[in-house]
Amino acid sequence: MLEFDQVSKSFWTGRAHKVILHDASFRIELGQSLGILAPNGSGKSTIINMMAGLEKPDEGSITRSCRVSFPLGFMGGIVPKHSATENARYIARLYSLDPDEVEAFCRWLCDIGEYFDLPVGTFSQGMRARFAFSLMLALEFDLYLVDEGMPATTDVSFNRRAGAILKERLEGATVVIVSHQSETLEKYCRSAAVLRDGQLQMFDTLEEAKYLYDYETQS
Repeated sequence: MLEFDQVSKSFWTGRAHKVILHDASFRIELGQSLGILAPNGSGKSTIINMMAGLEKPDEGSITRSCRVSFPLGFMGGIVPKHSATENARYIARLYSLDPDEVEAFCRWLCDIGEYFDLPVGTFSQGMRARFAFSLMLALEFDLYLVDEGMPATTDVSFNRRAGAILKERLEGATVVIVSHQSETLEKYCRSAAVLRDGQLQMFDTLEEAKYLYDYETQS
């Protein structure tokens, strides 16, 4: 279970006070995946980062009573001066997993050969994205966080392998997906919310959320 209790979050942009979330309370139970529809620039990534514990709310509390993933493609836990091997083994130990198994899985999925033993800071952007994606798939969570705005790899072969694994994982897990397009949510979410101007409105069905979102977007 993941729960927001009267959570508020805002930023000073240098010109104005931008409210990302105001006094939001909701609960995500395991087995009930949630989609969040929001226009670009409204704070989708910030909400995902708060769910993962990467950012703290200004007010309110966030409770996690299950294994919540870091956001898909997140690079913040990877140390650039260390090799992919060292990073994979370190993350495995953090999650009390077998370092040999996590390293072997990432090495196989990344398929970057000898570069896997070089510092991640020397990788191309595509290679770093492949490693971050592989690392998340090497770990198993109860609740997966997916942000449509995160960088993706352009390697077709990797996308095919990783996509098949991700699809299998998500079919048996709970997912939170934030997107500005309802089509992105249809595969995994039956219920959804709409985020606009700091207000999060929850709906029992994706269809209800789509109706409001499309109406407000076109207005």
